[in-house]
Amino acid sequence: MEAIKRIHHISAIVGDPKENVAFYEGILQLRLIKQTVNFDDPNTYHLYFGNEQAEVGTTMTFFNWKNEHQGRVGSGQVGRIAFRIPKGSMGYWNERLTSFDIDFKISRLFLAPTMEFEDTHGLAIALVESTIESETPAILGFHGTALLTSQPKQTVETLRDDLGLVVEKEDDVATHLLTVGEEKHHIIVPKERLPRGRFGVGTVHHIAWSIPNEVEHREWQDFLYNEGYNVTEIKDRQYFKAVYFAEKGHIVFELATDGPGFTINESFEELGTNLMLPPQFEYMRKNLEESLPPIR
Repeated sequence: MEAIKRIHHISAIVGDPKENVAFYEGILQLRLIKQTVNFDDPNTYHLYFGNEQAEVGTTMTFFNWKNEHQGRVGSGQVGRIAFRIPKGSMGYWNERLTSFDIDFKISRLFLAPTMEFEDTHGLAIALVESTIESETPAILGFHGTALLTSQPKQTVETLRDDLGLVVEKEDDVATHLLTVGEEKHHIIVPKERLPRGRFGVGTVHHIAWSIPNEVEHREWQDFLYNEGYNVTEIKDRQYFKAVYFAEKGHIVFELATDGPGFTINESFEELGTNLMLPPQFEYMRKNLEESLPPIR
C-alpha cells in the first residue's frame, strides 16, 4: 500500500447547471466529460469536467442545487480550488478573465504566481502557473487546494502520517504539503480556525484521493478503520469505487479508485454529450430527461 500520489477529483456544490457549464466550459475551457445525476438525489445533476484528455487527477465535479440554497464557507470544508496552467500562460489568462469581467487578484498563495477569483456561484478558484511547458495555455489539471479545518495540527497529521503527503513548508500562516506522485498536488492547511461551515451553493463538499486499484482500495479502508477513522462501506460510483471518512478537522475525504473510468459507457469522443444514468435510475430516464433543466 503506497502513499497517496494525487488528487482523484474534487466535488463542489453550485447552482444553476447552465451557469455552471457556461463558466467551466465557456470561460475556463475545461471539457465536460460526464453528464449524470446525484446518486443520492437523482433529480439533480452531477456534472464532471476535466482536461481535454479526461485524465484521472484533473476531474472537477459539481452537484447542482437551486441557487437560493447558499452555503457558508468555513471549517470542515475544502477551500480554494487551484488549477494548474502552463509556464508563460498567465498573460493569456489575465486577458481572458478580464474579457469576461471576472475580478481577480495576483498572489503567491500556492508559492507560485497565482490568480485568485470566484466562479459564478461564489466558489473560490485559483489558476497557478507551473513550470510545465505546453503548446496551448489550456488548464493542465489540478494544482491543489486549501483545506479549512478546525484542527490544523491534526489535519496535517492525517495528511502526513496516514496518507503519506510530504510537508514542503510551514510558517505562521499555513502548512504546505505535496502528494508524492508525479503531479505533486499542493495542499495548504491554513492555521486560522474558521467557524464551522455549512454546505450549500458556493462550497466544496469533499476531496477525493486517487487509489490505483481495488485491492489497494480495500487495504486503505482497513488501514483507516484500524487507525480509528469512521470509514464507510465501499460504494460503487459506476466510474470508480469510493469510501468516505471525515478527518479530525471534519473535512470529508474520499478514496476513489482510478478505474473503471469514464469510458465504460461512452466513447472518449462522446464523453459528456449524453445524459448517462446509473443503472438503478434507468427506469426514471423519461421523467428525468423531461424534468432536468437544459445545461446549454
